[in-house]
Amino acid sequence: MEREYTRIDYVRQHLDAMLKNHEDKEASRNGYVHLYGVGQACALIALFRGHDRPYAELAEIAGMLHDYSKYQDGIEENHAEKSSIEAEKILSSIGCFSDGEIKTVCQAIRRHSNKKQTDEEFDEILKDADEMQHWLRNPVEEYFFTKQRTQKIAAEFGLI
Repeated sequence: MEREYTRIDYVRQHLDAMLKNHEDKEASRNGYVHLYGVGQACALIALFRGHDRPYAELAEIAGMLHDYSKYQDGIEENHAEKSSIEAEKILSSIGCFSDGEIKTVCQAIRRHSNKKQTDEEFDEILKDADEMQHWLRNPVEEYFFTKQRTQKIAAEFGLI
């Protein structure tokens, strides 16, 4: 069986183009690690929580794009809102996402920085994946491990 080209691959083209052309190679490296790491963590969490593969695909795409603007322009302030706007442009330009899917992804991206608020399930998957990736990039570092959301996701996966 030949490898299938999926919607994730189309999103990857946009993400890679931005990161490969980044002047700051350290920021580019960090972007690859974090954005793809959060994307994969989103898919894992979605599947672990009983969602189907298309839902996990959409979750992975949200994870891949959740900090897009932060790596694009290097500005942390209001990055969730700006990344949501960029995600909408990217997903609309690809042409294979429904309006509902774009809305779901962009809403999760917009909400991902507010880790203390509980939102819809899709939003929570992105928030949990973001925390998980920060923790797992260095599992012995206490800063991320001691956060309440990290403790919850680690317990859910039977890691503590």
